[in-house]
Amino acid sequence: MAPKTKRIQFLRTVRQLHRVRSFYAAGVLLWAASAAWTGWQSPGSRQMWVSVLLLAVFTALLATAGLSLRRLAVPPTGWPAHHAASHKAASTRHVQA
Repeated sequence: MAPKTKRIQFLRTVRQLHRVRSFYAAGVLLWAASAAWTGWQSPGSRQMWVSVLLLAVFTALLATAGLSLRRLAVPPTGWPAHHAASHKAASTRHVQA
């Protein structure tokens, strides 16, 4: 029963990381637009630097979530991969010499 529970927990973790990554991507877009707009309106202002700081924070969070997803992309050993080869005979084509 433990492997099935671990598999469910693994899938929940991956699903949550996908949601968080989407949230961070939206944050990056929002703060990039805000930093560009504020930099255009009043360059060098405190609001511009806060927007740039928040853009850097969301970019770092997005990179961390992406790296975590990449690390989790390979399922732990013992679990079948979705892209596993089919069980059909591989000798359907004949090679002539």
